[in-house]
Amino acid sequence: MRVLVVDDSSFMRKRIIAELTSQGHSIAGEARSGEEAIELYRSLSPDLVTMDITMRDKDGITAAREILQEHPKAKIVFLTILKDEKYKEEADRLGAVGFLNKSDPVSLAEAIEKISGTK
Repeated sequence: MRVLVVDDSSFMRKRIIAELTSQGHSIAGEARSGEEAIELYRSLSPDLVTMDITMRDKDGITAAREILQEHPKAKIVFLTILKDEKYKEEADRLGAVGFLNKSDPVSLAEAIEKISGTK
């Protein structure tokens, strides 16, 4: 599965990428902001996007909304440290395929297996 990793923290991007590549997935690209995520989605057409919520120029919810408006079949998994239920509810309303705590890479691997139909 080709994945676009979106997180404003280079440390988190590296951590997510390490987990994804260890599971055999390829990285289509990396974005540091919501705006960059939208541009890269358009040019790369990844199979999946891992999206942080809190980012500087455009938050992940807004970026995901814009991606899904243009590409309704886009698969977006939110990875966040936010525990507020309102974010999960908004992600569900948008049609995100997952909402996970970014400190749990095992959940990410399991979610991607489920999304890709390999589990």
